[in-house]
Amino acid sequence: MERGSDTISPAALSALQWWADAGVDVMIDEEPRDWLRPTAKAPPVTAPADPAPAALPGQLELFRAYLRDHDKLPYASPAARRVCPSGDPASELMMLTDMPAAEDCAAGTLLSGAAGKLFDRMLAAIGRDRSSIYLASISCLRSPDGRHSTEGASQCAALTRHHIGLAAPRALLLFGDAPSKALLGMGMSQARGRWHEVQTHAGPIRTIVTIPPDYLLKQPSAKAHAWADLQLLMQGLQG
Repeated sequence: MERGSDTISPAALSALQWWADAGVDVMIDEEPRDWLRPTAKAPPVTAPADPAPAALPGQLELFRAYLRDHDKLPYASPAARRVCPSGDPASELMMLTDMPAAEDCAAGTLLSGAAGKLFDRMLAAIGRDRSSIYLASISCLRSPDGRHSTEGASQCAALTRHHIGLAAPRALLLFGDAPSKALLGMGMSQARGRWHEVQTHAGPIRTIVTIPPDYLLKQPSAKAHAWADLQLLMQGLQG
């Protein structure tokens, strides 16, 4: 697509399409804002920490190898495929999904297929891509029925809290109910719309909860809510 002598890149077109789907029709806020004066921030909601698992690797690369190889992880079996974290742990922005979808296990990548394409558009809308975030799941293995057992959820929460502490991102984005319940003790609908803090051994990590891409594919009208969450995330990263 060209306008005069300027060419709009495919990534920019994808971001523009995401904004349009989310209901953005002008690049200004409805209310006036003093951009030189920071807005007042509500105090973050803090979730209690789960007990840290004993004898876990204390370095991120060693912990990533632990996720890749350890045979006692929740839902582990000889035939189960693991979908490990990807992206840049030094990017200061970590994003967490629940567990790999069946198509993720086949592709070897989190958020693949149609949900992945929508996810890429969401990233482009905030000026990011998969190489400039750190993407992981609270379980790198898919359970047989695609759901967490009570014991599995508890174990995954403790492992994930340790993982977050090692990565020490500036901000954390949780996709959906399972990560929100595991780390904040509340569902997505209750947690959305404000900042929280996830407690880790490295200190509290500022966290936002949003709607996962697979849900947005089924309910496109929810894209406006997801866009509001992304705006809140961007404001926090810029602050």
